[in-house]
Amino acid sequence: MENETHALITNEAVVFGLLMVLLGGIFWAADNPKFKTFFKWVPVLLLCYFLPSVLTNTGLVPKDTNLYFVASRYLLPASLVLLTLSIDLKAVIGLGPKALIMFFTATVTIILGGPFAVLIVSSISPDLVGGVGPEAVWRGLSTIAGSWIGGGANQAAMYEIFKPSDGLYSAMITVDVVVAEIWMAFILLGAAKSDRVDQWLHADNTSVKVLQKEMEDFSERTSRIPKFPETMKILGIAFGAVALGHLAGDYFAPWFKENAPYLSNFSLTSSFFWIVIVSTTIGLILSFTKLRNLEGAGASRIGSVFIYILVGTIGMKMDLYELKEAPGLLIVGGVWMLFHVLILLGVARGIKAPFFFVAVGSKANIGGAASAPVVAAAFHPSLAPVGVLLAVLGYALGTYGGWLTGLLMYLASGDPGAFMI
Repeated sequence: MENETHALITNEAVVFGLLMVLLGGIFWAADNPKFKTFFKWVPVLLLCYFLPSVLTNTGLVPKDTNLYFVASRYLLPASLVLLTLSIDLKAVIGLGPKALIMFFTATVTIILGGPFAVLIVSSISPDLVGGVGPEAVWRGLSTIAGSWIGGGANQAAMYEIFKPSDGLYSAMITVDVVVAEIWMAFILLGAAKSDRVDQWLHADNTSVKVLQKEMEDFSERTSRIPKFPETMKILGIAFGAVALGHLAGDYFAPWFKENAPYLSNFSLTSSFFWIVIVSTTIGLILSFTKLRNLEGAGASRIGSVFIYILVGTIGMKMDLYELKEAPGLLIVGGVWMLFHVLILLGVARGIKAPFFFVAVGSKANIGGAASAPVVAAAFHPSLAPVGVLLAVLGYALGTYGGWLTGLLMYLASGDPGAFMI
């Protein structure tokens, strides 16, 4: 992209410094009474997500840095350990079946929303969803389905199965990122006003509030001024778990790829999958030990710092310059996402599910393990593991759901070419 080629600052140490100054400035303003009214309406997390994109879109810094990779591979799993360390697993289970209902509703609406968007747009402008052979738009859209139900690995699987052209695939990545990030912004706004949204949904958010209250009470009971050795112990546990996660990924992912490649459908050949699973599992195990008391020394606070850095790097990936690369396809993606959101909210209102389950169920599909815990933590840091657990389901369903969506979009497109997989 143009702003990547001509970025004013390319030194990643400087880019990271600018990001941290920006995040620090946001929290300074949020803690300043002069801006109390502003932050009453605009959540801090949304600014931490949106403002870093200004660095990219003004051409000040490039989008293709290694910061997101470092944040997602090192800081995200470390935060999952620290945010899970003090979790009450029984209370999480006590959230009930509505979380799963909303997750599967999100999956189904993505599967059905794809062909629905193709039908709607084709009735208005057939050229937007036309094309034949590798240029058939439905083939490219199938890669979005893989991404929105599972993640990057599932998206790559759809690329290999349906084989869109490289140019079409690049345009679809733009649609995927832009549409998903816009929905993410609305979710973060809703999280800041979740009580009002829950009232509109007629939702019973008792189980979510109980878990939040229990975690807050536990934090207050154990809270103390941390000693330096305790802080080092927290970091040692966090990044020790990250190391074990990477070790598992380096061993298990290649083993499954070589000996059981069909299990790629469940993301078992993805090293990132193992990093997230192992880190979360270690955190859950430690939550049953005395190390849980490290919450009082600031475990979740440090974990939250890592989450906000991750949010900033995600925001930097949102390049609004790309909007003009595929304006017609963005309409298809927008109709698809609108179908997903409206049905999801309708089901939530029907079963009186709180907005937390809507947000996490959606992002466990659209975003996976990199976004779902961020959204869950926007409601409360203790809820981050809920997002991870649901995201794992998304990984498992992504390839199958994406494949089915691709078939349905092929039928909806009326592509006269021979359908070859």
